Amino acid sequence: MMHLLSLKDLTRPQIMKIFRLADKLTLQNGSKILKGKSFILFFPQTSIRTRLTFEKGIKDLGGESILFPSETLDKEEKLEDVIQYIQNWADGVIVRHSDSSKIQGLTEHSSIPILNAMSSGNHPCEILSDYYSISKIRKNERDHVYTFVGPATNICRTWADLSKILDLKFYHVCQAGYEIGVNEPNYIFSTNLEQILKLSDIILTDSLPEALRTNEYIKQYQITLERMNLAKKQALLNPCPPFFRNEEVSEEVISSPYFVGHAFKRNLLYVQQAILLNCLGIELKLKEILGI
Repeated sequence: MMHLLSLKDLTRPQIMKIFRLADKLTLQNGSKILKGKSFILFFPQTSIRTRLTFEKGIKDLGGESILFPSETLDKEEKLEDVIQYIQNWADGVIVRHSDSSKIQGLTEHSSIPILNAMSSGNHPCEILSDYYSISKIRKNERDHVYTFVGPATNICRTWADLSKILDLKFYHVCQAGYEIGVNEPNYIFSTNLEQILKLSDIILTDSLPEALRTNEYIKQYQITLERMNLAKKQALLNPCPPFFRNEEVSEEVISSPYFVGHAFKRNLLYVQQAILLNCLGIELKLKEILGI
């Protein structure tokens, strides 16, 4: 049994194990490996993709999920009491909450896995899924140059974490003052978008905070078709949803072949299933996946 609060909890071999599990799960044709198991989900009403794929992923493997709104964890009752009651009836907890200390607080007294489905600090399941999907269309994905354009959001920080674990070349481009930290082998900050785009294979973005939704910022850092044309041959644009046309990305670039497309997120289901099974310590054999 293990928790997953951030990618810093994982090693490269553990990530590769999760990806091998995801490979098997794409063949899933009837396995009910989670039959008899129940999972508690804490999600806000605004969550769509992450919640949907966790709920469906659990159901597809024979398990059940019980949903609570995230604000359920904001009451006065101590988290150590909340989780110790929950673990009487549940086999795992999946939490999406802006306050990462709420998720951390649950893990400190839990005998069942706690999974971070997103906090303001990081988004491990989403980024593992994105990298897995990239690896399915680019066999040399570890040799690619990854560039995140925007402030140091949870998406940016999680890509930076993954880059250290997998030894990726990761650039972070934004206005000065938005860097995560000092430059190092797996993290390089720059304010020069055009210069870094020329080095880049995978362009990453996230929705902008209100402070940067200005004409000045958008003019300088919006990913447009013209700017994508500066990137390396066959470059890909992977904006984290929800993205907003004509803010961090232009309308025309979303309609271009550079955009990885909505189907790119299909693997989120399998990667989250694999993460859950890994945290539960469940091994899978091919015959179990095929339901034979």
